[in-house]
Order: sequence, then C-alpha cells, then structure tokens
Amino acid sequence: MFSFRKIFKYIWPQISKHRGAFLGIVFFFGVRVSIDFIIIPIYFKRFIDILSTSSFLDRAILSPQIFHVVFWIIAFHFLVSVTARSRGFLYVGFITDMVRDLRNFSFQKVEQNSQTFFSNTFAGSLVTKSRRFVTGFENMFDIFIFNFLQIFILLIGVFVVLIQESFFISGVLFGLIFVYMSIVLFFLKKKLKYDILEAEQDSKISGRLADVFGNISAVKFFSARNQEISSFGKYVDEGLSRSRRVLGWGNRIDVLQSFFSFVIGTIMLYVLARLWLDGEISTGAVVLVETYLTLILTRLWDLSGSLVRFMKSAADMKEMIDIFEVIPDILDPQNPEKLKVKEGHIVFQNVCFKYNLGQEVLSDFNIDIAPGERIGIVGHSGAGKSTITKLLLRLNNITSGQITIDGQDIRNITQDDLRSVISYVPQEPILFHRPIRENITYGKTSVTDEEIVNITKKAHADEFISKLPRGYDTLVGERGVKLSGGERQRVAIAR
Repeated sequence: MFSFRKIFKYIWPQISKHRGAFLGIVFFFGVRVSIDFIIIPIYFKRFIDILSTSSFLDRAILSPQIFHVVFWIIAFHFLVSVTARSRGFLYVGFITDMVRDLRNFSFQKVEQNSQTFFSNTFAGSLVTKSRRFVTGFENMFDIFIFNFLQIFILLIGVFVVLIQESFFISGVLFGLIFVYMSIVLFFLKKKLKYDILEAEQDSKISGRLADVFGNISAVKFFSARNQEISSFGKYVDEGLSRSRRVLGWGNRIDVLQSFFSFVIGTIMLYVLARLWLDGEISTGAVVLVETYLTLILTRLWDLSGSLVRFMKSAADMKEMIDIFEVIPDILDPQNPEKLKVKEGHIVFQNVCFKYNLGQEVLSDFNIDIAPGERIGIVGHSGAGKSTITKLLLRLNNITSGQITIDGQDIRNITQDDLRSVISYVPQEPILFHRPIRENITYGKTSVTDEEIVNITKKAHADEFISKLPRGYDTLVGERGVKLSGGERQRVAIAR
C-alpha cells in the first residue's frame, strides 16, 4: 500500500516551479464553475418566479425587471467564456512544462542508481514505469481540476444557496449525498489494491517483452520460439485475471451509483412537491433545486469514475515512487575532494569485497600498479577479475580496505571525476543506437572531425567506417547490432 503523501512529496517541488500558472488555473476555473453552475441558475430562478407570479396586466410593469435579469444572465455567460479561455491558455503552458520537468526529474532519479540496481531491474520495466509516472500525473491533475475541484466548489456553493432557500431541503439533500459518497469511497478503497496489482503485472509484461526482444538472437538460435510464446502467455493471462478483478469492482461501483442516484432523485422530487403544495417554496425554487440536483448527481457519477481513474493513476505512479525512495548504494561524498590524479599510480590495499548475499570474492587483496605499467590478471571464471575493474570504477563499493590513485582514496572524490580519467573497454562493447560519430565521442563531445578520424585510424576502425554508406553518420542499431563483434570492439577502443 502507499500514501498520497509520498506522491505529493515528489510532485509538489515540480509544481512549485510553476506556482503562478497553477494558482491561475485554479482561480479562473473556480470563478467559471461558480458563475456557470451556482450564480446563473439563481438568476434563472428569479426569471421563472417573475413569470410564474405575473398576470397579463403586470407584464408591462415587470418588463424592466425581466430584462434586468436577462442582461445579467447574458453578462455572466460572457464572463464564463472569458474565464474558460484564460484557464485554457494557462493550462497548456503549465501541463507541457510539468511533463518536461517530470520526465527530466524521473530520468535523473533513476540514473543516479548504481550498476547493481540496473543489473537487477528490467530496462523495459523501467521505461514503462517512467512513462506511467508522467502520464499518471497528467491524469491526476486533470481529474483534480476538472472533477474534484469542480464538485467541491459546486457542493459548497449549492449548500450556501439552498440553506438560505430552505434549511430542510439543504439538510435532506446533503445528508443523502454524504451517505452516497461514504459508501462509494468505501468500495473504491477496496478496489485500489487490485489497481496496484494490475499496474505491477503490466510492468512485468513490459519487462518480459524487453527481455525477449533484447535477446531475440538466443531465442532463434535455440529454437525457443514456442517456449517463449507459452511463457509470455502466462504473464498475459495473469494480467487478464487482474484486469477482470479491477473491472468487476468497477461494475459493482456503477450499480451502487445507479441505485443511489435513483433514490436521491426520487426523495428530493417528493420533498419539493410537498413543499410547493404547502406554499413553502416558489416555482423558481423548485426549478433551482432540480437544476442543482441534476448537476450534483451528474458530477457525483463522474466523480466516482474520476476517483477510479485517480486511484489507477496513483497506482501507476506508485512503482516509480518506490524507485525514488530507494537510496543508491553508491553515493558521492558530501564534501568531495578535488581530483588530484596526474600519473595513474593505482594501489589496492587490503581490499575485501563480496556481493550482497553472496560469497566473498576478494579477501585481503593487494596490488600496486605503477604509472604506465601494463598488467594482465589471470584467473578462473568467477575469481574476481572483472570485479577488480568494477571496484576501481566504483561501480561497486569495497567492503573494507582502500583503493587509491596517486595516493588519493577514490571514495573521497565524485564518481564522475573518477571515471573521467579512466578509459575503459568492456568485454562486451556498449554502443548506443546513435551515429558512429556520437558513439566514438561519447563522454567527450568537444572533438574535431580531424581528431575523430585520426583516433579511428589508430584503432583500425576507419577501415570499415569509411566504407559504410553514411560513414561516421551511420546508425549502429540497438547495442550496436548492425556492426560485427570486432567492429564494435574497435569503435569502443576509439572511444
């Protein structure tokens, strides 16, 4: 389960950057709803009361009063149009700015996690969660403004007006509404846990898709097509089961709404008829209450549906919020030292390391690598050869001991500063689905075309790059699949 407080904690700092636009949207929308749904019906009540109480002889006398009311109705309709357009202009700017900020924020929050986090998390799931985080906000904000804020203003305004018309009518109406909302909210709370489960399964399905498509060569090499289809089908079937539970609860809520709308409408119609027959309310008051009642019941029907979508959006955002709550296991020091690396004298001193819940990989490990020295590390699979490189790059933190470069403990400088002075070619070259030029200059963009060509010639990469149809502007495909293994290695060496 989650709290909306957590969502608000991450959303509000982004909203506060555009506080003026946000408050302007709330103000103009509030004015528009108040005039359109509260004030204009009052003037129609006066209009009907004048018509229903006048005789043929009174019409000439009452003509100024009638046109006075008509004038204000027209003026209020014009004001509704102005406020609606003003809110619309502010809304477009606000929502587009918020989408931009939330996308940047979610990217930065996820990217700061360590290599271990990404090794344990499907890339496809992260993409889905990040996308749903942003669209979830868009949906929640729309629902807040156009449903929650609207019904709040409507209920307050109607209560203030009706309590002056008839305390009895106001008491009956709002007593029935209170019962209606309490029961619907109870069932919506029950439905929320199924919304969360549905969102979780949707992320699993996306992750499974990404896993298969990212390793499609293995699927084809091992003739595992039917196996993967069957496995993926199980994920989809579980998603279908969870979606059916969500839709089932939604249908129950719809039945409740229909029942209560009928009951409230029937009771209020009877109350109005009795009061009018007893001469306690005017014809205009009957029309006013029925107008308000129709508005309220329509908005309450929309409200419950909006609450369902609001909860669903909150559930969609939950998974990303959970990631935001994760404290990265590798953090920069609060007061980092200035980078002092000049020569490249690397020392591992009494280093111990083990992966979480795993066996110790390095125990009291020592090595001294002089500047300019070339070394080879030999050992069986799992002995820790790659681990030494990861520890030097601080992709993992040592359990104990110390790693220094030119006498400076690598834990005392920022990760970016450390890695900026290390050239690294991994066993599996990592290339982006971008032009070869951009892959070579990745991490160091201030490079001339002449320098790029000189470097690629030294790495023996220009030999094949120059023969490609678009040369250095050729896209290499996802993870460099358009290049051979050797070509990927040479691009990585040039980088």
